[in-house]
Amino acid sequence: MTYFLDIECYRNYFLASFLREDGVVKHFELHNDCKLDIKGISKILSKGLIITFNGNHYDMPMLHLAMIGADNNQLKTLSDSIINGAKTWGMDKPQCNHVDIKEPSPGVMTGLKTYGGRLKSEKLQDLPLSPDSLIKPEQRELMRKYCVNDLETTKQLYLAIEKDIVLRGQLSEQYGVDVRSKSDAQIAEAVFKSYLTSQGVNVRKRSTEVKPFKYKVPEWLEFKSPVFVEMLERVKDCVFEVSEAGKPKMPAKISKAIQFDGASYKFGIGGLHSQEKRQAIDPTTDELLGEFDIGSMYPTIIIEQKLFPAHLGKGFLSIYSDIKNTRIKVKKSDPRKAQTYKIVLNGSYGKFGSPYSFLYSPELLIQTTITGQLFLLMTIEKVVAAGGKVVSANTDGINVLYNKRDKLAIESAILDCELLAGYDYEYTPYLATYNRDVNNYIAIKPDGVKGKGAFAIGGLTKNPTNNICVEAIIEHLKTGKPIADVIESCKDITKFLTLRKVTGGAIYKGDDIGGVIRFYHSTVNGVITYKKNGNKVPKSENCKPMMNLPNKLPLDIDFKWYIKDAEKQLIELGVNHA
Repeated sequence: MTYFLDIECYRNYFLASFLREDGVVKHFELHNDCKLDIKGISKILSKGLIITFNGNHYDMPMLHLAMIGADNNQLKTLSDSIINGAKTWGMDKPQCNHVDIKEPSPGVMTGLKTYGGRLKSEKLQDLPLSPDSLIKPEQRELMRKYCVNDLETTKQLYLAIEKDIVLRGQLSEQYGVDVRSKSDAQIAEAVFKSYLTSQGVNVRKRSTEVKPFKYKVPEWLEFKSPVFVEMLERVKDCVFEVSEAGKPKMPAKISKAIQFDGASYKFGIGGLHSQEKRQAIDPTTDELLGEFDIGSMYPTIIIEQKLFPAHLGKGFLSIYSDIKNTRIKVKKSDPRKAQTYKIVLNGSYGKFGSPYSFLYSPELLIQTTITGQLFLLMTIEKVVAAGGKVVSANTDGINVLYNKRDKLAIESAILDCELLAGYDYEYTPYLATYNRDVNNYIAIKPDGVKGKGAFAIGGLTKNPTNNICVEAIIEHLKTGKPIADVIESCKDITKFLTLRKVTGGAIYKGDDIGGVIRFYHSTVNGVITYKKNGNKVPKSENCKPMMNLPNKLPLDIDFKWYIKDAEKQLIELGVNHA
């Protein structure tokens, strides 16, 4: 049986609420009129799986203290210290089957209320009473209802990522370490630590005082164009350093954009990026357009170049290679198992740049990312020589426009690069692409649509922002249907909403509406402001908050605003709407 747990704490009131997977709720309270039912809590903890959001750092230490007999004052003191940044790693917690879904959830530094907005929760609600309040008897029911709303959101989030939790469970069994409450990067760290320790490797953190170092150019790398030959010489001469915080820095010598064949490319710690703006690529009947993407680029580079953190030794590379080879073997026969290996491989890369991780190796990170960028540039040069036009490049792939008669020459150029370096490209055909810039675009595929950045719809990593506008743009680009028709025929209010976190809380017409708000554009005048200074919340002019979802569309939706905004975005994508 699965239970969802949430805790609220005040100076004279403590509440631990459990939501059972079938919807039954049980409240446990501690106040002047009620002792905490410790036996009842223990019974639930012993029954099944306990799910929390940020429970490792709040709910579980709080519950433990409550269960060993702390009073309200002691509980409030601990609660305040945790909220104010106290470290909780060494604090005692109840012994139970527990999973904290905060880290496995895909957003970065994202709160539960924000996830609720992304998941279209019916009700967004902030804490109804100030944390410094003394709870009156008649206010206890208000706190119970608030707690249940958070529990419902926790359950909704858990169901959205349940497959990821199952994968983490499989990894836990496979490697003998519980990673169910960890992010992908944390999983990689835990798995490698377990592996290396079992092999007798002394797992330790290295110093963040890293001596300046140079990039080692692979033997297979070759350029013919003067601009790339000169660029490579600059890379060879570069001395890489880390910041005071231990983060690797990109030298100014190679940070300037490179101009080639009418396009501009820029190096970065995160990878190569082209610099196009407002670009619409719509192939003629004689042309083809597609993306050549390097499969598992970073793991492949690490293995091909035999890279490993020097302080951990070659044992790391042996383990890394085994994981990648095993993933390839089971990719078709057991996709879910293959996904677990992918989590470990890709998750480790981010830790190479983290001075807080025992995997910290800025030299390895730079060697990997610079190699990937040079390989892409080498591919770009060969593809252009074969008659192609590279219209976009981003981290591990390039988009190429080419005449059908040059198809074999383009494929030969790609194969040449693969044979030289040992990397494999995967191809995705596109019918058209529309770029606001390299990180915000729409790609029309034969079997669907790919949207990135501002043009990605849905998901747990992005706040919704007038999604109906993006849907109208996509439909217009696919079928030619007028934008106004798509917007005016939509009956789903969630597609008209914008979700935003407002630091310090927001006010609308004198009412406090909370720190995570959602609103729509209205024909009625009004503005949402910051509670702390009265300034306007960005892009909220003539908007109305909608913290509770209605059963039907409000009558004052400003359809004209949404139509105008969609048409503006269409122009930003390089489409001449006129």
